[in-house]
Amino acid sequence: MEPAREKCDLSERHACRLVKHWRGTQRYLPIQRTDEDALTRTIITLASEFGRYGYRRITALLQMAGWDVGKDRAQRIWRREGLKVPTKQRARRRLWLNDGSCVRLRPEWANHVWSRDFVSAMTHDGRRPRMLTLIDEYTRECLAIRGARRL
Repeated sequence: MEPAREKCDLSERHACRLVKHWRGTQRYLPIQRTDEDALTRTIITLASEFGRYGYRRITALLQMAGWDVGKDRAQRIWRREGLKVPTKQRARRRLWLNDGSCVRLRPEWANHVWSRDFVSAMTHDGRRPRMLTLIDEYTRECLAIRGARRL
């Protein structure tokens, strides 16, 4: 904008109005941070150490460690580095034993672990047919389906 202002002998206000820019954008001087690389390395280290923490909690850890950083700056670095919090895994149901311990068998071969489930629907007249499904967990093959109004 400066060369155009000098060539046409325009004021800053008039030149900004012609090109439809805010005057504040012409006066903005970016802040040169000297600690950006060290902060980025620290954020990556903390994110790898505390895998379930997001940028807000990482910001709190940085502030406790003495860094002068706000959550917006931490979020900008977090996004630039492509960091994400992994989605939480859903807890699987356990098979409880009488002694209080729990065991969940992982299928290792075909016909090792079977699962059963009841599936129901509603017909147009409001009745509910139900189906019992039996599945082999290793091959994901449906072994049996039994359907009836009452099971």
